Amino acid sequence: MRGRIALGVALGLGVVALAAPPTKKPAAPAQSGATLFAQKCAACHGPSGEGASVYPKALAGALSTEQLAAYLAKNMPPGPKHVSAAEATVISKFAQDAFYSPIAQERVRPARVALSRLTVRQFKSALADLFGSFRPQTPPSAERGLRGAYFKARDFDNSQKVLERLDSQVRFDFGKGIPAQGAFDPYQFSIRWDGSLSAPDTGEYELIVKTDQATRLWVNELEYEKPLIDAWVKSGKNTVFSAPIYLLGGRTYPIRLEFSKSTFGVDDTKDQNKRPVAPAFVTLAWKRPHLAEEPIPTRRLTPVQTPETFVSHAPLPPDDRSMGYERGDAISKAWDDATTSAAMEATQYAAEHQKSLLPGADEKTFAKKFVERALRHPLSAEETAFFVDRQFARAPDAGAGLRRVVLLTLKSPGFLFREAGASDAFSIASKLSFTLWDAPPDDALLEAARTGALDTPAGVRAEAERLARDLRAWAKLREFLLLYLKVDQVPDLAKDDKRFPEFDPATASDLRTSLELFLESVAGSEKSDLRELLLSDKVFLNGNLARLYDADLAPDAPFQPVSLPERSGILTQPYLLASFAYLAESSPIHRGVLLSRSFLGRTLAPPPVAVAPVAASLQPTLTTRQRVSLQTKPAACSSCHGLINPLGFTLEKFDAIGRLREKDNGQPIDDAGSYQNRPLKGSKDLARFLASSPEMHQAFVEKLFQNFTKQPIRAYGPKTLPELTQKFKNNEYNIRKLMVEAAIVTSERSNR
Repeated sequence: MRGRIALGVALGLGVVALAAPPTKKPAAPAQSGATLFAQKCAACHGPSGEGASVYPKALAGALSTEQLAAYLAKNMPPGPKHVSAAEATVISKFAQDAFYSPIAQERVRPARVALSRLTVRQFKSALADLFGSFRPQTPPSAERGLRGAYFKARDFDNSQKVLERLDSQVRFDFGKGIPAQGAFDPYQFSIRWDGSLSAPDTGEYELIVKTDQATRLWVNELEYEKPLIDAWVKSGKNTVFSAPIYLLGGRTYPIRLEFSKSTFGVDDTKDQNKRPVAPAFVTLAWKRPHLAEEPIPTRRLTPVQTPETFVSHAPLPPDDRSMGYERGDAISKAWDDATTSAAMEATQYAAEHQKSLLPGADEKTFAKKFVERALRHPLSAEETAFFVDRQFARAPDAGAGLRRVVLLTLKSPGFLFREAGASDAFSIASKLSFTLWDAPPDDALLEAARTGALDTPAGVRAEAERLARDLRAWAKLREFLLLYLKVDQVPDLAKDDKRFPEFDPATASDLRTSLELFLESVAGSEKSDLRELLLSDKVFLNGNLARLYDADLAPDAPFQPVSLPERSGILTQPYLLASFAYLAESSPIHRGVLLSRSFLGRTLAPPPVAVAPVAASLQPTLTTRQRVSLQTKPAACSSCHGLINPLGFTLEKFDAIGRLREKDNGQPIDDAGSYQNRPLKGSKDLARFLASSPEMHQAFVEKLFQNFTKQPIRAYGPKTLPELTQKFKNNEYNIRKLMVEAAIVTSERSNR
């Protein structure tokens, strides 16, 4: 590359003016782009744009030559390094061909599909689905709630069952009454609720039962031997019982809750006719990871019981996310130790549940089936001998042989690493399932590989579309969208209690739910239109949020979509606005950075120095916009804040909790902004611009692709990004169809 630049410099210096009048001096030779780059840019960006100490990231992107030239002319540092508009055009033309454009990047620094281990999410999902593949699959149910069986006695005797119904939630206060008039003895009755619970997030939940009566709760345990909560025999006056449980997002878990009302009231008496009736209440609630307590909502409950799921509790070190997506690119002692602990945990589970996982099979038959499913392809004779026959031959008994097989398999590269390189039908199956589910193929996908259904593009597409309809695909898309919006880590939403006394942890938790419901209603729909995600005026509110965000709902109203004309899709969802704000004030900088990096795919250099924001109390007469403009006025700040601030200013009509306002510090709000000389007036204008912006569309495609595949998009060839972006446009910007197209790319293309 340096040779190419040197050659360019030599050629540039060799240009002379021809036929100049003898009375005039010869014209100065025109400087080439290579020369100008070497003089003006190389010190900060490296001789070949590969990065240097000042700006360590490589110069690469998708801006056109004209866009890049305009950016250079406006944002190059002042002083001797500054470039004129003409020089910026020359440099941008050179950079585009030399190293900046995707095609140049492929030529200069070709990317490859890297062999990678399973990420933490993929590893835990692979273990869960490996054991789950031995259990019968339960068809999804459209019904929501739990199946309640009501008995007029305490012992759940079927002969005493008088009522069975679908309850949307477990949230009852019977007082001194009974569930159904005339069918129950008010002094004693019992209820059993059965069904399944869907977990939206991966992490530790807290399950909570509130009752003044006897209760037991089982979650993900169908043998009903070890209750998660056991308050069947109570002592004292405690009415709140809780226990933690770790769950994987995107999966459903069997649940059973038993409730039994005491025979006697608060005062025992020999005169049965004078016995007082004790009150009774019961509520089933939870705390999702990092969120506040709430009754488990109806949408998370289904009356059909699913099989239990193996969930590994071994803590694994976090994956690298420096590129904006999780990568399994590092093997450390900590990772090796953690996967060993998880493998030993799974080995014990396999030994204890082998008879129920594959009824009627002996240990060796189960072991062979286990290895085949773990390695995700039929076993060769050599693999059978190594993984199964040799281990049983060396074990003192069949149980020990099974343990040896399971442990060896779960520590083998065939299980721990993703498929890469040339594709056969079974590696295609794995690429599809890991792209769309972060999990191994199910039985139907393996059968498609076995029967040749994946040998044709139509067959691959049919399976990819089937996988995209699964709950696991939505769970992965949901996780991506939260990461795209930079709220995947559940930020702390504490606010100034003097400015916002009504903003409490329950409100913050409700706002999170509001955002998730909005994402599901748009991205999870059949249309799944990215433009609607930006342009919709819907906000999901309940009675608690309605009082804050100007909606006419009853105080106890459940979540429902409310049309708020001033809102502009995801940009003005209150949770997002509150997340990118200070305790008491909005933050145009934080909001502008989100818009620049996530929505427009722009790379921002780190600040040259750490600067604390100026407190509003120190400049009491200024608006937030005025303070930000003043603080970022220095030349060292302008190269990035010239992009960040005008974008963030368009959202200034929304305060620190995402509430609409007309004034800031007593002055009218100025929400005018811009992007690359395009004026933008407020959030709606910004939303319309982004919804129609090819730059935004391409950035979204690239981020989704890389998050789903865990690989750089350039590794699949320089044409992949523009081709996928065009298909995205042809499919009316359907996000779920984009997932399918990404999965098909991974199955078609190997290392380049």
